[in-house]
Amino acid sequence: MSTNDQTIIVWFRTDLRIQDNPALFEAAKEGRIIPVFIWSPEEEDMSPGAATRWWLHHSIKSLTESLEKLGTTLTLRTGESIKNLKKLAEDTGATGVYWNRRYEPMIRKRDDEIACQLRQAGLTVKTFKASLLSEPEEIENQSGLPFKVFTPFWKHCLKKLNASTPLPAPQKVKPPKVSLRTTELSELNLKPEQDWGHSMNEVWTPGEPGAASALELFINDSFNEYAQNRNFPNTKGTSRLSPHLRFGEVSPRQIKHSLMQSGHTHWKESHYLSEIGWREFGYHLLYHFPHTVREPLRPQFNRFPWRENSPQLRSWQKGQTGYPLVDAGMRELWATGWMHNRVRMVVASFLVKHLLIHWRHGADWFWDTLVDADLASNTQGWQWTAGSGADAAPYFRIFNPTTQAIKFDPEGDYIRKWVPELRHVSAPDIFEPSKVDRGQNYPSPIVNHSDARDRALKAYEKTKA
Repeated sequence: MSTNDQTIIVWFRTDLRIQDNPALFEAAKEGRIIPVFIWSPEEEDMSPGAATRWWLHHSIKSLTESLEKLGTTLTLRTGESIKNLKKLAEDTGATGVYWNRRYEPMIRKRDDEIACQLRQAGLTVKTFKASLLSEPEEIENQSGLPFKVFTPFWKHCLKKLNASTPLPAPQKVKPPKVSLRTTELSELNLKPEQDWGHSMNEVWTPGEPGAASALELFINDSFNEYAQNRNFPNTKGTSRLSPHLRFGEVSPRQIKHSLMQSGHTHWKESHYLSEIGWREFGYHLLYHFPHTVREPLRPQFNRFPWRENSPQLRSWQKGQTGYPLVDAGMRELWATGWMHNRVRMVVASFLVKHLLIHWRHGADWFWDTLVDADLASNTQGWQWTAGSGADAAPYFRIFNPTTQAIKFDPEGDYIRKWVPELRHVSAPDIFEPSKVDRGQNYPSPIVNHSDARDRALKAYEKTKA
């Protein structure tokens, strides 16, 4: 540790961890630290949804406990970020503000403005790479342009992947010399008024320790069979690290390092690391094409004849479409704040291709209900499904929910778990909407698959005009 006795503000955002946190690690060398989290949802590109607010409440609580063990306290503030940072510096004599970079369009602009104002006020500002393996500005194709196709993007990233090890947490940090006012966590009103989080409490352990446990469990129990099991929603074949990554309770570098140290010889070519690559690709696209949050990357999709159908949208949201796999996924989402990725693709395809409802409605619903709602991944995923984004699914690829269920939930166990009306229905009848006994209070299909497919193909012809 340095013998310096400077005071540095460490601004926590989507990096709620003490391990491998460059801003915290570097600030600890300078002397005293003021860790601060500022709740300013109006400054975000999109205000956090209900599920992510629930997770954030618990993640902040976990970070507070970790920092207290190091000898300091997390200061909570609400309101305009620049005003809070300036006031903290004035009250404590802090000489600098350190933070880890974010890449969302509005946040980037805000952070640049904040850095400028802080420097004008005489403060040192240092920012660090902490949430990606490769930052968007570091990756470009041979023409000096951003990538729009995943495979060459990821091959390029893998060539640049280095063997850097995660940073340790500081052993101890010095608190500021003055006591600080802090907002109570309960005053942020992050937890839902209704008891929506009850089921999520049973499923998730937000916070850095929960992330570390999930990573260790995945590598020891599931990584070897990930390529085979990742598509089966009733099998524990995925890492379930996505919400931990979303809040920065674990870093991609920690995941990469754990894979390297695991003894698995083909970790670098693994399907799992490529899923981390898709997250990187999402941020690459969001950085270079910020308009895609609300508009199609491929402009010809502005001609697509989307339909407004509120009753069908509500049926989809509530898991009442009459298609068992779709409904199971939507109900899992509502109960746990998460949905298996294979099922996400099926339910998303159903909304935009069977119902021709704009992908933005789906993106908004996922944004509000997913604990791992991430602007880059959510945008990329929905544009991919709609066919309007980079490396998008072909327009003629329209998932059949029935055949998807037969293939990936062959015994019907996932469906029976989340659609209790069908718990007495056996395979194969449970997969076919026309064979399900409607006496179980299960709805009839809101659309015929064959008719919907034909309608979707005709609609997609409009994008070729």
